[in-house]
Amino acid sequence: MDFVEGVGESSSPPRTFSGYSNYDVRNDVYNRLMETGHDQAVSNPEFREQLEAHFNRLPPSYGLDVNIDRAEDVLLHQTLLALARDPDKRPVYHIRFLENISTRTDGEDQQIVNTHSVLGSTSHATNGGAVSSHKSTMRDLATEFEPCSKLEDLNLDVRKNSKETEEKFLTDNFSQRHELSSVPVHEIIFSTVDKPKLLSQLSALLSEIGLNIREAHVFSTTDGYSLDVFVVDGWPVEETDDLYDAMEKAVARSEGSWSRSSNSHSAVEKALAAEGKSGDWEIDRRLLKIGERIASGSCGDLYRGVYIGEDVAVKVLRSEQLNDALEDEFAQEVAILRQVHHKNVVRFIGACTKCPHLCIVTEYMPGGSLYDYLHKNHNVLELSQLLKFAIDVCKGMEYLHRNNIIHRDLKTANLLMDTHNVVKVADFGVARFLNQGGVMTAETGTYRWMAPEVINHQPYDQKADIFSFSIVLWELVTAKVPYDTMTPLQAALGVRQGLRPELPKHGHPKLLDLMQRCWEAIPSSRPSFNEITVELENLLQEIENDSEANGA
Repeated sequence: MDFVEGVGESSSPPRTFSGYSNYDVRNDVYNRLMETGHDQAVSNPEFREQLEAHFNRLPPSYGLDVNIDRAEDVLLHQTLLALARDPDKRPVYHIRFLENISTRTDGEDQQIVNTHSVLGSTSHATNGGAVSSHKSTMRDLATEFEPCSKLEDLNLDVRKNSKETEEKFLTDNFSQRHELSSVPVHEIIFSTVDKPKLLSQLSALLSEIGLNIREAHVFSTTDGYSLDVFVVDGWPVEETDDLYDAMEKAVARSEGSWSRSSNSHSAVEKALAAEGKSGDWEIDRRLLKIGERIASGSCGDLYRGVYIGEDVAVKVLRSEQLNDALEDEFAQEVAILRQVHHKNVVRFIGACTKCPHLCIVTEYMPGGSLYDYLHKNHNVLELSQLLKFAIDVCKGMEYLHRNNIIHRDLKTANLLMDTHNVVKVADFGVARFLNQGGVMTAETGTYRWMAPEVINHQPYDQKADIFSFSIVLWELVTAKVPYDTMTPLQAALGVRQGLRPELPKHGHPKLLDLMQRCWEAIPSSRPSFNEITVELENLLQEIENDSEANGA
């Protein structure tokens, strides 16, 4: 469960019709549709009020992205959101060809020369009809990913560790190539119920069809729906009929992962029953005292509590959001926590596995998360303390890897401290035991810390955790949030093209070298946690010896 980047815009307050960020785009949309004689605008006496209600449902970034030259797109979005109200029609999607873009190629590299914004581009296509999946299933939305506004084409030749690269990356300053060609670009719009992890599922869905996301605009309504607009390439022709067919088949194949559970009262119990008896770890809810809420995530809440006289942390899943995928995560997390025992892994106390009251109880960590320690308390670490934190993380992760467990969401928000500032790895919601082949393909985790092979839906193994650790190490050195000038999705699209955080000028040379080896694009080139631990312990010993010598 992500308690840091849970910043969706579904809670955006309503905007008044006359005061829209000093520019009332709604008036322009209304006037344009009236001037062009659009049937809905001319014949519907309640049209203006309905238009106002549409904009009031959506965040301010939506209005900023509207292109007046394509005012009818607003009506398309209105229609998609209306269709999404019917459970039997979700997910609703609309596909259209946008344009052919010119590219220049040189060998295997391709650079996009001209760019466009999804809601602000000029399309040579007319609006087609919206399509619904005609399924009764619902899907999850990744509320931990902030909405992306005007995300331009990100297929760039990015060099590592350069501030200029990041600026160039965001301003589309492309290098030039030699041979001219063209690429068809399409727009795909989805609308469904606003649920956790939808964006991750949609990106995986598009990747499965062979599409490359060039832009993504993600909007959450105030009443619990989503409007997700993607500009993609990778479909070889302008015509969209076959693309519609491919999308329908892809949605059908993933039906189970989108749906709400129809028998949620037994899914978790059956999964955990296969793991053995629960008598020694099933929590008696009568003995569990739940206190103040200390954090909230996209699908649950974290509370401080007391269980049989011991301070505990209680992660409670919201019953109204239970579905097959969430229950599977819960069962996997319990199964893993039951088997791990290490001083640098948060201690499992028990769980309630009787739906709908699912919760996981672990030891309470009064020191909070490393994320809060670094970014909310603005602590700049002394080198010796930094190394101790990093060593704790490595020892916990080395233990997990030794037991064939991959965490898949290693980040400072999931690293907790006790009263003695000992760091422990926590939150195993997306952790998994490695399969026999030792590789996985599902995209999961948090974009700012995610390895490029995970972002690209390529097979990956425990070395993906090493990449995430490199970003954690960078945070410890800089006390900054990685890619803080970008949205999470922008950061992810950059990382897969080679973007990395800028190396800090004041960092210890050995740490900077280690950092770069850990975020290598080729997973096999990254060191193991055992090797990293040895390096960090040697450096700590060196620092302490120098300190003693200087003190003497």
